[in-house]
Amino acid sequence: MTPSEWSLVQYRVDDSAKVAVGAYTDGTVVQGPPGTEGLTLMEVLGRWESLAPMFRDWTPTASDAVAGARLAPPLTYPNKVLCAGANYWDHIAEMGCERPAELGDPFFFLKPPTTTVTGPGDPVPLPAYPGAHVDWEAELAVVIGRGGRDLAPEQAMDHVAGYMAANDVSARDRIKSAKPVAEPFGFDWVSHKGQDGFCPLGPGLVPAWQITDPQNLRIQLSVNGVLKQDSSTAQMMVKIPEVIAAASRITRLEPGDVILTGTPAGCGVPRREFLAAGDEIVIEIERIGRLENTVVAP
Repeated sequence: MTPSEWSLVQYRVDDSAKVAVGAYTDGTVVQGPPGTEGLTLMEVLGRWESLAPMFRDWTPTASDAVAGARLAPPLTYPNKVLCAGANYWDHIAEMGCERPAELGDPFFFLKPPTTTVTGPGDPVPLPAYPGAHVDWEAELAVVIGRGGRDLAPEQAMDHVAGYMAANDVSARDRIKSAKPVAEPFGFDWVSHKGQDGFCPLGPGLVPAWQITDPQNLRIQLSVNGVLKQDSSTAQMMVKIPEVIAAASRITRLEPGDVILTGTPAGCGVPRREFLAAGDEIVIEIERIGRLENTVVAP
């Protein structure tokens, strides 16, 4: 981020369990804009239509820096975390899939918000069973600021509060159940995508008006300093307005809902590379920020 840009974050001071809303700019947490006092970021998003016009005219200042502030999970907790699968051209190519002649709606799966959503610096726990094949997926997350159902793509961006970085952590060995009752019932999306700590978000919510073109952002992920993913949101197959519209045809979108928009090439599974305890994961999305997490043993 440039110093003129900022994101809305949640933070704690020292060992306090209470979170407050602040702004994150140039690596520093400062007091949040007017109207955020005593609220969580989910509560701010519930009032987004009235508060956002004030936020547009607000500029954080270094003199309002919060001493002892530690970043907390940015949202505690969204009602829904919807994830669009297989939505980057370069990712489907690395998986050996043919380029479809015609695009339909993306498919979605859900992550349980209160147990998967974590934040900057939080651990990514490996599953308790031995030999787990845990993979990374850097993604641009869209956060809803205005609810709606059956939205047209032309309306969809008016419902966006902002953007975050996300890691759609995935247990590749659990895509299918080892002992399904029958073959058609073998897929296990909860074990694959919904284990504890499998959705780091952050570092904060970058308001939508700061991002003039969310379809032209560089997105990178490294493990232990080695670059694994390096692509652009331009590689999305179904673009953000259509992703939001498709999601709204399935379920009513509510303020604070999070939509993960897919991951680019560079996941570990095509190369049989998986995460181990002690690995440091860093996601960087242009103008969105840097999200760092460490993998830990169960």
